[in-house]
Formats: sequence, C-alpha cells, structure tokens
Amino acid sequence: MDWFYKFPHMNDDALRSLKKAIDEGFRAFTRSYGDTIEFLFSPLQHFLIAADRFMTQTPWPIIILLIAAIAWAATRNLRIVGGCLVTLLLIGYFDMWDDTMRTIAMIFVCTVLSIAIGIPIGILMSRSNRVQRVINPILDVMQTMPSFVYLIPVVMLLGIGKVPGLIAVVIYAIPPMIRLTDLGIRLVDRDVLEAADAFGASGKQKLFKVQLPLALPTIMAGINQTIMMALAMVVIASMIGVQGLGQPVLKAIANQYFTLGMFNGLAIVGIAIIFDRVSQAYGKRLQKHREIVHG
Repeated sequence: MDWFYKFPHMNDDALRSLKKAIDEGFRAFTRSYGDTIEFLFSPLQHFLIAADRFMTQTPWPIIILLIAAIAWAATRNLRIVGGCLVTLLLIGYFDMWDDTMRTIAMIFVCTVLSIAIGIPIGILMSRSNRVQRVINPILDVMQTMPSFVYLIPVVMLLGIGKVPGLIAVVIYAIPPMIRLTDLGIRLVDRDVLEAADAFGASGKQKLFKVQLPLALPTIMAGINQTIMMALAMVVIASMIGVQGLGQPVLKAIANQYFTLGMFNGLAIVGIAIIFDRVSQAYGKRLQKHREIVHG
C-alpha cells in the first residue's frame, strides 16, 4: 500500500541524471557563448553607467529642480510637486541621497528598456490572437516565477554586477507593460476604427494616430505597474551587485540593523509614491484629454 501514501515519481537515479545533464548543458552553453552575450549587453551597461553618473554627480539642487519640473509637467498639481520635494529633501537629510539616486537611475533604465521591448510586443499581441495565445503563458511564468529564480541563469551567464541585476529586474517587471499595451489597443472602440478605415487610413496610420493615442492611459497604467514591480525587485537585485537602496536593506537583514533597514525601506516607499502619483496623475490627464477630444 506504499503507492497509496507516497506519490509515484521518477526513479531517483534517473531524476538525478536528468538534472545533472541540464546543469551541464547550461554550463557548456555559458562557457561557449557567455562572452558573446556579455558583449551584446555592453551598450546597456554604458547606458546604465551614464544614467548612474548623471544622477550621482549632478548637484543635488539641480536634480531636485529637474524632478519637480518633470512632476509639474506631468501632473499640473502643486500638491504632488510639493510632496515630491518634501520626500527628496527628507531622503537627503537622512543621508540616503547617493543610494537613492542610484536606485532612481536603475529604475529609469529598467523603465526605458521595458517600454522599448514591451510596447512592440504588446502591439504584436493586439494584432494577432495567435501571438497572444503563445505569449500569454510566457508572461504567466514570468509573473509567477519566484524572483530569486531569475538570478540563477542571469548570474551564470553574466556574473555579478549591474547588468545582470538590470536584466533580472526587467524580466520581473515587464509583463504588465506588455499585457496593458495589448489590452489598451484591444479596448479601442470599433466605431472609431471603422471611421478611420472610412477615411482611408492605412494600418500604420490607424495604429499610430488612432489606436496608440486612445490606448495611452492604459499604457501609462502599464508603465506605472512596471515601475512598482521594478522597485519591489531592488532589494533582491542587490544580492548580485546592484547598488542603491537595496544594499543597505540587505545589510540590515544580515546584521539585524533595524533602523538602517527601516530608513532605507521608507526611502524606497517614498520613491515608489513619487513615481506612482506622478504617473497616475499623468494618466488621468490623458484620460480627460481623450474625453474632451472624443466626447
């Protein structure tokens, strides 16, 4: 009756051999193509280093004014701009400025990369049900896979450093960008599309002048979610050398420094609130603009 209580499984030796074969195959692939893959990601490394240097080497008053100007241009809301200023001043006052700037640089690069990759894939999904059926299970795996698992193949391929952390963060954060781009385009009113066809719009004109502008509020929600998920991955990415607010939090966990972890955790929360409020307000402005223009 052992079979009734113990679930039948593959022979232990066969399972061990299978795992060993997969591990050895991946190691062989890493040894053969690791340098090539690292070379392909070198432009991304230069972009990340440039963003990091800009955020850390630019005088802090200029950074604060720049962020305030961006917040005002996106929201036209003095309360949100004031909240951004107070949050940044508190972060600087408690000596977390440099780590915060490195984290913002990382999130900026992750967001740009997620937009550059996610929007084209989302457009492709929205134009083909077959592509959507293929990509949706991949996105499900990306969203449900434990975040620590992303670090294993990335570190084996590229080692420890900023770029491996960046890639792991993008893999974790990009699914909302893809899904909401697809959803936003699919939710565009059919009557509007028929009107565009009636006026002789080409497929390219219909996409860039009708579908994407009308889907922009939904796409902005995707950007918002991507930023939030990227920030959630900051601490985990610090385990493989990503500098920023995640490293002090990791140090606080290892050494049981309550205040260090709390302060840097609150700084991450502050950045998340800034990004969230600014992007949401911008999305609402786009929504109001669409309602005014299209009735």
